Amino acid sequence: MRRLLNYFLRGLVVLAPLAITLWITYEVFRRVDGLLGLSIPGLGFVLTIAVITLFGFFASSLLTRSWLAAVEAIFQRLPFVRLLYSSTRDMLDAFVGEKRRFDAPVAVTLTPGGTVKVLGFVTRDSLDELGLPGEVAVYLPQSYNFAGNLIIVPATQVQPIPAESSDVMTFIVSGGVSGGRG
Repeated sequence: MRRLLNYFLRGLVVLAPLAITLWITYEVFRRVDGLLGLSIPGLGFVLTIAVITLFGFFASSLLTRSWLAAVEAIFQRLPFVRLLYSSTRDMLDAFVGEKRRFDAPVAVTLTPGGTVKVLGFVTRDSLDELGLPGEVAVYLPQSYNFAGNLIIVPATQVQPIPAESSDVMTFIVSGGVSGGRG
């Protein structure tokens, strides 16, 4: 009976991630196709990728940059739109843009002289403009979530981690079971 239970659990460990990945992929394709009203499975997803890439190409040209700057200036004048647009843009820029912010993984000691540490990424190494000299901003992603917390700590409580940012992010998001070299 114990061997049968072990086979079941091993099958669950192998099958569940595969099934969840396939289901989420299917749902993304289905919903994008549904939004665009296309009947050919996957065509909406391919078209979406192509349009995003095309926008990236146009955004890289000198002619389009001035037009995008004008649109951005309009967005910056509208109260709710400014908040939504700038926070979305800054977050995407932090992950994949030219101004990547999650490139400085650190371990933060929560209390001076303490032994408990949390892993995160320094997003600002100086908060002088906020009246917080000697403090740094550290973003702490949450495990199994797309959220996180921003904490302000003295720079002396932050220890750089000599690892790839992507490995540290994978380690954090997976709850410590993936990423790194082990």
